[in-house]
Formats: sequence, structure tokens, C-alpha cells
Amino acid sequence: MRRPVLRKHLSVPAQDALLAVFIAVMQVEASMAKPQDVGSRPFTDFGNLGYVLLTVTGLILAVRRRWPVPVFIASALISLAYYAIGFSDGPGWIGLFVALYTLTAYGDGRRSLAIAGGGITVLATCWLIFAADIQPRAALGWVFFRIAASIMAAALGESVRSRSTEALERAHKAEMTREEEARARVDAERLRIAREVHDTVAHAIAIINVQAGVTAYLLDKGPGQARQALVTIEQTSAQALHEMRAVLGVLRDTDNGRVPHPGLEQVTELTAMARDAGLDVTVDVTPPAAPLPSAVDHTVYRILQESITNVIRHVGPTRVTVAIDHGADVLEVRVTDDGGGNTVAAGARPRVAAGGGKGGPAQPGHGIVGMRERCGLLGGELTAGPRPSGGFEVKARLPLIPAGALHL
Repeated sequence: MRRPVLRKHLSVPAQDALLAVFIAVMQVEASMAKPQDVGSRPFTDFGNLGYVLLTVTGLILAVRRRWPVPVFIASALISLAYYAIGFSDGPGWIGLFVALYTLTAYGDGRRSLAIAGGGITVLATCWLIFAADIQPRAALGWVFFRIAASIMAAALGESVRSRSTEALERAHKAEMTREEEARARVDAERLRIAREVHDTVAHAIAIINVQAGVTAYLLDKGPGQARQALVTIEQTSAQALHEMRAVLGVLRDTDNGRVPHPGLEQVTELTAMARDAGLDVTVDVTPPAAPLPSAVDHTVYRILQESITNVIRHVGPTRVTVAIDHGADVLEVRVTDDGGGNTVAAGARPRVAAGGGKGGPAQPGHGIVGMRERCGLLGGELTAGPRPSGGFEVKARLPLIPAGALHL
């Protein structure tokens, strides 16, 4: 059995403290090991001041991230004092380079660069002045090395800061993109639920509206027919409530056992309710070669439901033809009506406006827009408009194979 690997990381302050001690020790030890420059002052002068300065420039790095500007200024002043007194040149500038790197890497950009640039300029000028009479003259190369190394340390820190800033910006943009995608998914789901609610409620209300008008008309003249109309109202409202629960269930949980969306299997019930509302419905369906995709099956049902609902609301009793043609790659749906003023089978019920039974025209809705949106989501298209011979036609074409698969 493998034991879990425990990874313990030092905190940032602890890391900086260890680095500070390491640099302080290295500066002192390396300076002691290096041969003293000709004419330089021993480190033991003024109470071992040389060793003190080398140690301090290392130890102050323990707070370099918390106070980058004060640490750099202190390192620069100690460096100037070190070379002004005349101590031997050597690795005592390592702490200064780390302070410069920290200033630009953890600073605030332009201000830190300005401080670093000004500090390097002052340091370079003073270093050159202090080395004016240095012997041998070849040792002047160390001065130029310190200047170049200071510039490189500041440039390296700025490069690290820029990359970190860019990485943070990319992460922020990615987070914003994820939020936008999440909002888009929420909006799409809200639109889908709105379409489902519209189709379910509009169809049920249209049927109930017509049947309620029929009941009021036949209440005294034909109690039997009035009773049948009330039964239709009861059945229609019950089915609408059932579909509404299925649609709104997605807002409550993610249970996969919810009732599936209605499809072509419910077309018989749909046309039966349409006939009860006074329509003469004829259905012509070409048998499918294979089971329809669930999204296509549900979309076809909603198109039929909305189209029949629109006939009930805006036309009244008339003849409606439903044609469903299952092709190899495309399914075509056509719903046509003969328009108002046509006589249907004997016993056709009087038309009652969907606007509340007062004879006013029905208000325009979003039915055709919703049907067109449903088709567009599946890569299909929908046309709707009056027929030259009278009446109205809704025609939809829905692909049965994803667009990318047709080119394989």
C-alpha cells in the first residue's frame, strides 16, 4: 500500500529569510577568500565595519518583498558607503542585485522602473568617481561589470513582472469568458423553457377557450354536448399541467427520471383535441426508416402543436392538413389550413375568439418566432405565410444527420 506523499512548502517569509542568510554568509566568506585589492582598506577597520556592511546587505533581503523600495535604497546606500570607505572590491554587490531584481519584479511598474533607473544612475556615477584612482587600471572593469549587472537585474525583474501581469490578465479574460459562456447557457436554457411554457400554455388555453365558448353556447340547447366540452377542458388542462411539471422540473432538480418531452407518439392525442375544438384534421405521415432523434421528435411535435393552436385562435373551425415526410437526411413537416369561412363536417361548433370569448381578434404572439428558433437550433429552416389559394401554411425542414456528418 502506497503512502500518500506529504509535500511541505516553506512560506514566502521563510524562503526570503533563508535566502538572506545564504547571501550574507556567501558575501562574507567570498570576500575573505578573495585576495585584497592593492591599497584597499582591511575589513577589520572601524570595528570590522567591512564585515558588518557585507552582512547587513544580505540580511535585509529577508523583507525584500514586503518593502522592496526601502530594501533597495538601503542596499544602495550601504554599497556607496562600502566603496567610499575603500574596502576591497568583490562579491559584496550580490545583495544589491537581488534588491534591484525584487524592486522591479514586485513593484508597480513605471514607478519602480523610475526608482531603479535613478538608483542605478547614482550608483554608476559614484562607483566611477570612487574608482578614479584605482590601481591597477584593469580593475576598473569590475566597476563596469557592477553597472551592467545592475541593469540586467532590473531588466530581469521587469520581465518577470510583465509576464506575471500578462498571465493575470489572461486568467481574468478567461474567467470573464467563462462567465459570459455561463450567462449564455443560462439565457439559452431560459429561452428554451419559455418556448416550452409558451407552446404548452398557448395550446391548452386555446383549446380551453374554444371549449368554454362552446359550453356557454350549448349549455341550454344541448346539455350533452356541453358536458362533453367540459370533459375536453378537463383533459386538456390536465395534460397541460402534466407537461408544465415536466418542463419546470428542470428548475428544481437534475433527476434523469423525469417524464420525457412529448413527440410524434402524442400526435394522435393532439389531433383529437383539435377535432374537439372544431377542426377537421387530416394527418399524412410517411413511416420513418429509423427512430427520430429525440430533439427532432420533440421539435416536430411542438411545431404541430403551435400551428394547430394558431388555427384555433386565428381561424376557427376549418380544414387542416398535416403532412410529415421522413426522408433519408431531412424530415419535412407541413401544416396547412383552408382559411376562415369554410364549412366543415356537419355539427361544426361555432367559432369563439381566443381573446376571451368576446369576438375580438386574437393578439399577435411569439408562436412563429418560437418555431423558427426551434428549427434554427437543429440547423433547419421554417417558412410560414398565406397560400395563394387561401389559407395558411407552415413548412419546416429539419436535418436528421448533423451537418458535419454529411461530408464524411
